[in-house]
Amino acid sequence: MATGLWQTQAAFAIGLIGVFVGWRGSIARMTGFFDLSGSVKYLLFGIVSGMLLASAADTLILAGIITEQVNIVTAGSYALLIAIAESAFVLFLLGRPRNVALRASPPFGWTLGLGIGAMQASVLAFRLFDEELNSPFSGFTPFSIMIALLVSITACAGHAVLSTYQGAMILEPRRLGPFFSTSILRAALILSLILSIYTPIILIAPLTAIVAAWSPSQEKWLPSGLTPAARQAFRRTTRQSEKHKAASRNRTRGTPVLEEE
Repeated sequence: MATGLWQTQAAFAIGLIGVFVGWRGSIARMTGFFDLSGSVKYLLFGIVSGMLLASAADTLILAGIITEQVNIVTAGSYALLIAIAESAFVLFLLGRPRNVALRASPPFGWTLGLGIGAMQASVLAFRLFDEELNSPFSGFTPFSIMIALLVSITACAGHAVLSTYQGAMILEPRRLGPFFSTSILRAALILSLILSIYTPIILIAPLTAIVAAWSPSQEKWLPSGLTPAARQAFRRTTRQSEKHKAASRNRTRGTPVLEEE
C-alpha cells in the first residue's frame, strides 16, 4: 500500500512539473498584461476536465492495449473521439462572450491546456510506474521517471499550444476549421503519449511539432489576446528586458550602471 501511495504521489507531482515548465516558459512573461486570476481559474478547469479525459483515454485505449484487445485502428478511433470532446469543451469555454469581449481566449486557452495535459501525464506516469504494465520500461526506476518527465512536458506544452491556437482563432473569428484541425492533432498527441510509455522514441514526433509551433504561439497567438495598447506595452517591456539582460552581461563588475531617463 505504501509503495502504491508513493507512486501515485510521484506520478501527479511529475504531471504538475509540466504545468510549472509551461507557466514559467511562457505565461509568466505576460504577467500584468492579462487577467491572472482568470488564468488560474482556467488552469483548475483544465485539471478537472483533464482528469475526466485522461480517465477516458485510460479506459478506452490504454486498458485495451494492456489486455491486447485494442488494435491501432480502434485506438485511433477512440483517441479521435476523446479529442473531439476536448476540442468542443475548449471551444465552449474560450468562446464565451465575456472571454471574447476581453480578448482573454488565448491566455486562458494556454492555462486550460496546461491543466488538461498535466492530468493526462499524471495518469500515464502512474501506469508507467506500475510493474504490471506490459512494457519493458515499467516500474519505478530512474529511466521510467525520465520518460514520465518527458511525457509531462510534451502533454502540457502540446495541449497548451493547441488550446491557445483555438483561442486565438476564436478572435478572428474562425471556429469550425480550427475545431476540426485541433481535434485531429489532439488525437495524434493523445495516441503518441500513450504509445510512448511502450516506445519512448515516439515522443520525437510531438516534440518536433511543439517546437515548430512554439514561435507562432508566443509571438502571434498569445499576444493576440492583448488589446493594441497592452500589446504595444508588452513588446516595449520585452525589448527593454532584453536590453537590460545584455547590458548586465556586458557590464564590467564594479562600474556604475547608467540608467536612461
